[in-house]
Amino acid sequence: MSTVLPLNAISKYPRLDMSLLAPHRPWHIRTLNNVGRGLSGCGLKLPVLEAEVLLERACKATGLTDFGDRDFHSGLEHLLSALNEQAQLNQFGRITAYVTLMGYLKNRLRLTDYRCLHPDVGNENVPRPIFIVGLPRTGTTIVFNLLAMDPATRVPLAWEVENPFPPPRAETYRTDPRIDVCRKQFANLDKLLPSLKAIHEFDAELPQECVPMFRHTFRCMEFSVMYQIPSYYQWLSGQDVSPALRFHKRYIQHLQQHYKKERWVFKSPAHLYSIEELFGVYPDARVIHTHRDPAKVMPSLASLAYTLRGLGSDDVDARQVGQQQIQLWGDALGRAVTARTNLADRMEQFYDVQYEQVVEDPVALVSRIYEHFDIEFRPQARRAMEAFVVDNPQGKHGKHDYTAEDFGMDAARDFEPFRGYCQMFDIPNSLPMG
Repeated sequence: MSTVLPLNAISKYPRLDMSLLAPHRPWHIRTLNNVGRGLSGCGLKLPVLEAEVLLERACKATGLTDFGDRDFHSGLEHLLSALNEQAQLNQFGRITAYVTLMGYLKNRLRLTDYRCLHPDVGNENVPRPIFIVGLPRTGTTIVFNLLAMDPATRVPLAWEVENPFPPPRAETYRTDPRIDVCRKQFANLDKLLPSLKAIHEFDAELPQECVPMFRHTFRCMEFSVMYQIPSYYQWLSGQDVSPALRFHKRYIQHLQQHYKKERWVFKSPAHLYSIEELFGVYPDARVIHTHRDPAKVMPSLASLAYTLRGLGSDDVDARQVGQQQIQLWGDALGRAVTARTNLADRMEQFYDVQYEQVVEDPVALVSRIYEHFDIEFRPQARRAMEAFVVDNPQGKHGKHDYTAEDFGMDAARDFEPFRGYCQMFDIPNSLPMG
């Protein structure tokens, strides 16, 4: 692992002529943040982001006390320390962090309690799941959405991941009242971040990737995308991620108890960090690994991180975001290269996809994936996927505007961490490879 960039690491880079818009701030959020600055000036930072306080309040809110495996405690402590000391949260950011973390803790309590009352859930099998891994912006989302169109495929939807209790049932899966609750939450997000939909669409009934489940373990790299927390990432980089994957399986066993299909399909760029560990939990997994020129991907990822951080902090430096994203994803791809080398005897469980194949004919790509994994491509599934492609053209929700220069990125200077990855997977790229 490379050394984590300190908070002032960008000082060597020249001041930029920034073209990025200032973060969107509705009037009521601006007012709330002004109140928070006043409280902070008086030595008060509310709500309190301390592990003991959050744990106690989660127990009080649920009437439960057993969080399950205690391996999440260290991650929670490191995350909270970084949020308090490094993230420079505004008042809205502090409140949303508190509410979000409390939600994860309460879900842990309820999941543990449910399994104690229904121990048979632990016997649920998750046979031959498909995992889509790869950098964001490499076609992972469209492949995920297309596979979700197959009536034989079960994917975790956003509403059930956000509120998994009680386990969903097949007969009410499309009418569950939790769908409307989740849809309202995403509608609020659209109001707070109107530009986000052009970057990544969220909806209660869209397939949800794995990171929200990982967040419950507090061993999740996405926290380092959402917040300026280098010390947390430094800690996470040295940790075993297997506990997060084991928790993921417990979550899936819970979700499928009353609603099963032929196969599960999952997706997350975070799996790049843990491909080898993935097979320790799901030994018969099948992996679709997507690839694209990192020089074309990094500015987009920096733009996403800049947008997300700008919601909860009034002090976000675009150049710092850019350098941190290069490091974060360079580490991820480095681990993926090592994993793929070590797993050479499992090549039949992988299918590599170039981004250009996704753009050219995504349904034909799915056909080849199914053939490789010996999955029947039924006519009903093909028709559903073809209809999805027609109904969801690229840029449907607007254009995502950004440049590499916005984030101080320079291919000749910054992209050495991606060289081995591009060479291993023969990726057409614009990096200086001499």
